[in-house]
Amino acid sequence: MVIPALRSLRRALAPLLFAAIVVGACTPGGDDATPTSEATTAVLRTGEPAPTATRVPAPSDDGATAGEPGPSPTVEPAATSSPTPEAAEVERKPYAMNLYRKGDFVAQYTFEWCVGASLQMALNMATDDSRTSRIDQQRLWEMARDTSFSPFGGANPRGWTATLNELGIGPYELVSIPTFEDALNVAAEAIRATKRPVGLVMWRGRHAWVMSGFESTADPRTFDDFDVTGIRVLDPLYPHGSSVWGRSPKPNTLVSPATLGKQFVLRDSRRVNLGVPPGYLLVLPVAPGS
Repeated sequence: MVIPALRSLRRALAPLLFAAIVVGACTPGGDDATPTSEATTAVLRTGEPAPTATRVPAPSDDGATAGEPGPSPTVEPAATSSPTPEAAEVERKPYAMNLYRKGDFVAQYTFEWCVGASLQMALNMATDDSRTSRIDQQRLWEMARDTSFSPFGGANPRGWTATLNELGIGPYELVSIPTFEDALNVAAEAIRATKRPVGLVMWRGRHAWVMSGFESTADPRTFDDFDVTGIRVLDPLYPHGSSVWGRSPKPNTLVSPATLGKQFVLRDSRRVNLGVPPGYLLVLPVAPGS
């Protein structure tokens, strides 16, 4: 059975697994490499996945118990099944979903700790915790750094993914999607199916945003052919922004795909090997056991 949250992902992904070593930092700037359209897709799961829920067996049907036959048995006519009415057609209408609650946003305390702040925001949205302190952000950033294996000593998407799984709100996977439109669809389906936020790897791998919700032309759980028309985003660098990439949107802003596309760009660096093919990188929640 194909899990609904992964329909767009499986359409977009090539069946290859890559051991990803993702290197980047949150300092403003960009890679010098020229993006290419020859993007393949990769999926990488790092860290231990969260335990799958125990399946509760459905109650068994004991069936009918035959009674004692009477002296003058009568024959009951066999019950005729009523024709099953056709399922009513689901109405196609615009759909919106947002995981953000007041207080979920956390700004990064240093220009390097975007992953630490993004981890705090994910925890705030996926649990009842309120993780906002500098000490906690530094600890989470160090957890991500220690599993990033970066030659520059920073936290990157590989460590970001591994830490989400270690914190017990996974499973999460680092994925590379060939096209911008497919990346938005994959992210929307994942949020709809898992009720967990998506990590957006921005600035060709140099920065982290969190996607908390979306608006679309139809419900991704019901319809395969839908378009994402708006994206709810949280940039931990707000309100500073970047002189290279542009301003930081206000937390929980609904941005258009065109606006997001100015900073969420195809990652194709020759300077740093991320361990995944060129593409739009997502730190993606997936259904346990998928």
